[in-house]
Order: sequence, then C-alpha cells, then structure tokens
Amino acid sequence: MENKIAWVTGGGSGIGAASARVLADSGWTVAISGRDARKLEEQVGSRADGRLVAFPLDVADRAATAAVHQQIVERWGPVRLLVNAAGLNVPRRSMADLLPEEWDKLLQTNATGAFNCTHLVVPGMRRLGDGLIIQIGSIAGLRASPLGGIAYNASKFAMTAMGIGIGEEERVHGIRVTMIHPGEVDTPIMQYRPKPVSTEHRETMLKAEDVAAAVGFVASLPPRAHVWELVIKPTAQSFV
Repeated sequence: MENKIAWVTGGGSGIGAASARVLADSGWTVAISGRDARKLEEQVGSRADGRLVAFPLDVADRAATAAVHQQIVERWGPVRLLVNAAGLNVPRRSMADLLPEEWDKLLQTNATGAFNCTHLVVPGMRRLGDGLIIQIGSIAGLRASPLGGIAYNASKFAMTAMGIGIGEEERVHGIRVTMIHPGEVDTPIMQYRPKPVSTEHRETMLKAEDVAAAVGFVASLPPRAHVWELVIKPTAQSFV
C-alpha cells in the first residue's frame, strides 16, 4: 500500500504511544501528537528508522490541530490512518464533585479533539478512496458507571456516537471507522483515579500493548474488511 501515513494522537504515552510503535513496526510512517513535547521526543528517539515524527499538539485547540495536519500533508501527503487516542480524566468524577471547567476540559479533549482531527483527515481519505479511523473509546462509552465518572462517560459516549455516524456516512467513500472499547488499562491516566490504585489491581489490568495489538490487527486488514466495534477488557473485569 502506498502512502502509509498514520496520525496518532495521545502519542506520548499509554495506548497512543504503544499503537504508534506497532504501526511503525508494520511499515507505517507515523505522526505522533501530544501535549508533552518531551514525551513525544522520547518516543521518536527510541527508534532509528525515522518512522515516528513528533508534532506537539493539544487537540482541543482547533487552529493548532489544523496547522499540524497541514504540516503532515505537506510533508507526506494525505493521512490514510487516524488513531484518536488522546484522552484524559480527572479525580473528581461524581456530579456532586465535578467542576464545570473540568467537564469542559474532558469534552473538549476526548470528544471535540477527536472531531477536530477526524474533520481534517476525511477529505483526504475521500480523495484516496480509502481510509481508516480508529477511535480509542472505552467500555465507559458503552455502559456508563461511577468508575469513569460523569464527564468521562459522556465524552466516550460522544466518541462512540460520532464514530458510528461517520462510519455510516463515509463507508461509500471507502472510509472505515472502528471503535475500540478498552476496559481498565494500566496507563498514566491511572494517576487521576479518585483513590490510588494498588499494585495488585494494576497487575490484573490490560497493558497499553494489549490495546495497541488490537489497533495493529484492525490496521492490517484489507480495505474490504471492516471491524465495526471491538471490546477488549481484562479477564478479571466484568462486562455485565
């Protein structure tokens, strides 16, 4: 496949970083975005093949996101694969504790950030007649629970609805959208849990590499094959 250009947001750590490495290992040239330039450069510096390139970015900033997308296109051409992995949470999660500005922050990053990137790449994918958008959602985007919190649940439900809607609209243009819904994953976002997570609990969780393997699988399929939704959770975590 020519023009194997991928854009992974949240690429400095966690699922985004692990997914970027898997894709680079599979021959993709990967633009990785994230708010922490130092972490991005650590990811880039871990490879000698030049397949990871850092573009510091807060996806909630629409103008900055457009500028980064323009740099990617000017350097390599249209993005064929987008992985919306940028996401965050806050310790105050209940309606009684959540601050309005925290609601805004989570929706702007988790949901609007994914929209900003997707809105930019779809026209290029249409011109290619092929494209894949992978939304790193959450089980919290399928079944709301106190564990994720009011704002996080809402943001992930928004990602799910957006992904399904875009997938239905754009499939006639050869664009596939896949929702990946992970359960608990041992990533840096755990530091924002209301209560500290024990070492024993972390050991039962998925690792970022587990979810990245799912991203790699979906990305490896030919354009005729479409994975609509994929739930991946720790064996120990209930889904009922």
